Amino acid sequence: MNEIKKKNRSPWVNWTLFAVTLAVVFFLGLLVSSITERRAEAIFAYAPKVKLNPFEPRNEIWGKNFPWEFESYRKTQQTDFRTQHGGNAMRDVLEESTELVVMWAGYGFSKDYNQGRGHSHAIEDIQNTLRTGGPLAPDAGPMPSTCWACKSPDVPRLMNQLGGPAEFYKGKWAKHGVEITNSIGCADCHNPETMDLAISRPALIEAFQAMNKDITKATHQEMRSLVCAQCHVEYYFNNQNPEERPNYLTFPWVNGFTPEAMLKYYDDIAFSDWTHALSKTPMLKAQHPDYEVYTTGIHAERGVSCADCHMPYVSEGGLKYSNHHVTSPLKYISQACQTCHRESEETLLKNVYDRQNKVAELRHKAENLLTRAHVEAKIAWDNGTTDDEMKDILYEIRAGQWFWDYVAASHGGSFHSPLESARVMGKAIDHAQSARIKLARLLATKNINSEIPYPDITTKAKAQEFIGLPMDQLKNEKKLFLEEIIPVWKQKAKEREATYDIVSKK
Repeated sequence: MNEIKKKNRSPWVNWTLFAVTLAVVFFLGLLVSSITERRAEAIFAYAPKVKLNPFEPRNEIWGKNFPWEFESYRKTQQTDFRTQHGGNAMRDVLEESTELVVMWAGYGFSKDYNQGRGHSHAIEDIQNTLRTGGPLAPDAGPMPSTCWACKSPDVPRLMNQLGGPAEFYKGKWAKHGVEITNSIGCADCHNPETMDLAISRPALIEAFQAMNKDITKATHQEMRSLVCAQCHVEYYFNNQNPEERPNYLTFPWVNGFTPEAMLKYYDDIAFSDWTHALSKTPMLKAQHPDYEVYTTGIHAERGVSCADCHMPYVSEGGLKYSNHHVTSPLKYISQACQTCHRESEETLLKNVYDRQNKVAELRHKAENLLTRAHVEAKIAWDNGTTDDEMKDILYEIRAGQWFWDYVAASHGGSFHSPLESARVMGKAIDHAQSARIKLARLLATKNINSEIPYPDITTKAKAQEFIGLPMDQLKNEKKLFLEEIIPVWKQKAKEREATYDIVSKK
C-alpha cells in the first residue's frame, strides 16, 4: 500500500522536498562557515605582534596586541558626556559650590578644583591645575612627588628604576615631570606576559598586609575591583619617618574602611593635611574613597565588580572584550545596567538621579553649615578665645568636614551606596551644627550676641578674595610654567622614548 502511495505522489512534492533540503544544507553551511570564521577571527585577533617589556608604559604599544581594547580606551579622550553629577566634561566645581573655597582655605583645593575627565587626560590635568603650582625648577612647587602616584604607567617603571617607592616619593612634584608622560592605561592593571589583572602600586599591597590580608589570594572577580582600588581610595602622605620615607603613600585602613575607622586612625597618630586658614582647625582632606564606599553598597554585596559596570563587556563579530572606555555607566546603560536590570533606560536613569539628588541635598546643607562654622570660629579667635576654649569646637569642625568630604570626594558614592552616603552626610551635619552651637555659646561669653555677618561668596572669585588668595599671581605663575617648562618636558620625553629598546617583534 505504501509503495502505491509513493508512486502516486505528485512530482512537485518531490521537488519541494528537494528544494527544502538544499536550503537547509545551504543555511547550515553558512552557519558552520560563520562559526568557523568567528573562531578564526577571535584566535587571530589576539595573535601578539610585539613582545612587551615588564615595565612598558606606552599604551599605543600595548594597543598593537590588543587593538579593540585600545580603540575603546582612546574614547576616554572624549569630554562630551555630562550627567547631573558627573560625566567626562570638565566642570568648575568651585564655581558650582563656592562654599568649598572657604572650607578649603589654606589648602590647594581652594585654588582650583575641576571635575575629573577621562584617564587619557590624567597627565594634562595634573600639569594644568593650579594646585601643582608653577614650579620652574625640579625642587620647587607646593606638591610632593607622591602626587604622581596614580597618574601614569610610568610610575611603576620609575619605582623599579629608582629602587622602590620610597625613593620615588622623595622630592617635589616637578622632579619627575620629564619622566612621567604616559596617561593611565594598560600597564597600570595588566601583567604584560599573561595579561592577567595585576597590582602595580605598592600602597594597595601594603594596605592589605597591614590588615593581615593576602591580596594574592583575591579572585579574578575581586581583582576586577582591586585594580581600581589602587587609586580610587582614601590615602594620605605619611611623614612619620621623613628622613627615609617622606610623603610615603599610605591607605588608612588598619581599623577598617568606614569613615569612623579612618578618622580614629588619623586621630590616633595626630595627623592633619593642613591647618585651616580661618578657623585654625587641623583639617583632613578626603581624597576619593570610591572603593571604600562601594564596598558598603548593594552591588558589592551581590558580587558586582567595578569593571562590570564601568567597563562592560561588548561583542563585535566573534570577539568579546571589556570596553576600556572607562566612564560613567550612564553612558552605556544597555550594556552596563540592563544585563541585570530589566527596567527601561528612562526608569534606571531616574533611579540613579533620585538617589544622587537626595544625597546632594544633604551635602549642600552640610557645606553651608561648615562654611559658617569656619567663619564664626575666625570671629572667636579674633575676639581673644584660647586654645582650650576652642579645642572641642575645632574637633567638631574637623570631624564634620571629614564626614562631608568622605561622601563629597567619592566619585559616584551617592549611587554606589546611597544609604551609607546619607548616613555619613547626616553625621557631617550633626558635627557642623554642634560646632556652631558651641561657638554661639562661646561668643556669647565675649558679648558677641548678634548674628555673625556672612561674607559675600556668591562667586568663586569673591570667595577666593575673601580667604586672601592671590589668584592673578597664581595664574601668571602657572601660565609661565605651561609655556616654558611643559614644552621642554615633552621634548625630552620624546627623545627618551625614542631610545626605548623594550619592544621586539615575535
